[in-house]
Amino acid sequence: MYDDNPTINSLTKVINESKQGEVYAPEGEDKVYDKYYYIESYGCAMNFSDSEIVASILSDNGYGSTRDMAQADLILVNTCSIREKAEETVRKRLRVYNTYKKKKKGLLIGVLGCMAERLKSKFLEQEKLVDIVLGPDAYRDLPNLLTSAEEGERGVNVLLSREETYADISPVRLGNNGVSGFISIMRGCDNMCSFCVVPFTRGRERSRDPFSIVAEAEQMRVEGFKEITLLGQNVDSYKWTNPETQENVSFADLLVMVAKVDSKIRVRFSTSHPKDIDDEVLFAIRDYHNICDYIHLPVQSGSSRILELMNRKYTREWYMKKIKRINEVIPECTVSSDIIAGFCTETEEDHQQTLSIIEESGFIMSYMYTYSERPGTLAARKYKDDVPHDIKKRRLTEIIKVQAASSAASNKKDLHKTFEVLIEGDSKKSKADFRGRTSHFKVIVFPKIEGYKPGDYAMVHVDNMTSGTLLGNIVTT
Repeated sequence: MYDDNPTINSLTKVINESKQGEVYAPEGEDKVYDKYYYIESYGCAMNFSDSEIVASILSDNGYGSTRDMAQADLILVNTCSIREKAEETVRKRLRVYNTYKKKKKGLLIGVLGCMAERLKSKFLEQEKLVDIVLGPDAYRDLPNLLTSAEEGERGVNVLLSREETYADISPVRLGNNGVSGFISIMRGCDNMCSFCVVPFTRGRERSRDPFSIVAEAEQMRVEGFKEITLLGQNVDSYKWTNPETQENVSFADLLVMVAKVDSKIRVRFSTSHPKDIDDEVLFAIRDYHNICDYIHLPVQSGSSRILELMNRKYTREWYMKKIKRINEVIPECTVSSDIIAGFCTETEEDHQQTLSIIEESGFIMSYMYTYSERPGTLAARKYKDDVPHDIKKRRLTEIIKVQAASSAASNKKDLHKTFEVLIEGDSKKSKADFRGRTSHFKVIVFPKIEGYKPGDYAMVHVDNMTSGTLLGNIVTT
């Protein structure tokens, strides 16, 4: 996170490809169950949200959660296929799980999510590492597959659905700090970016009934949450039509509906596609104090030529006009991005354009990766992955350096200002300090004082900074 890595920061606290993924289980659970599940999640915020849906289904079927793998009767890994490294990490974890399986009779192992959909036959037939393979649209079938697996049959369901949104399932809030939580508002993606496997692993876009979303937000309010993030592969394309009145509900409409649940609950959203975010969304952010002044707007590349190859449906010039419009409507709004280094045919000139767009846009942070060819995508079928690995790594290093400078420049502007901060918990470096965020998604660390706890808002004056973190003190008068 920002305390430890000023440039590669995870909104969802889920991505962790260098070691074990995030383990999710409710804190303080003391009920005794006959069976327990253990779940790890990798990848995007949607995977985290899906793990909470799976937890709800398992809870309804008599399973308790555990953070101790040795106690588990069922081990699940919720997977990501966005990059090859993520898949390699999951395979390593599956081998670890299988060492436990050799020691515990009846232990079942399952793979969920995007990687499950993509590599179903390899997992079940060739590598024989798992008992269950379940795609993102088939989680309701998990109890049936468990029954079959207990009888010695390997089970698989990776069918994609045009209808499934899990709108009627109340997620079990896992691994959260009790302050911030997620609501999935739509599933799938229709954009067909040439580098992306998501449309093939999660299917077509479909939006949830907005009233079920508001009801979930109301429940989170009752449970004491102070921040809600609305999730979707492309939230700005959210659209629901009332079957009775034929009235359309846009993403901007939904934002306002959720913001009105409680003015003291912050509302964030992720992820926006530059081609779809419109003025109505910007006006909603401007007009509602609790809709955060922050937009994650992936650019992917600063080169119009590369953007065309990526099928992003906008140019560099168009993207910069969108940044300008955001600044016009919401002058205090911050923007972060996604950037890919070394996409097919990328030249040094293309790369330099990416470096310059970071500086011109003033991104406060970015998720930065080297290009990883994904089987089945348009890029894998049409283009040669022709940028050598060492050049990709060098370009990524340069991107990280420029982004760090952009982050530092943005933080420098906040020196000696005072911000309303939502306290998330202890600082990673010291139990004597709190860690929180401003509305602009900037992390700020400050000394604890009596009377404040996680979930509280505090006015914090910025006294110092690093490239990734603001440092300050609570203002009490």
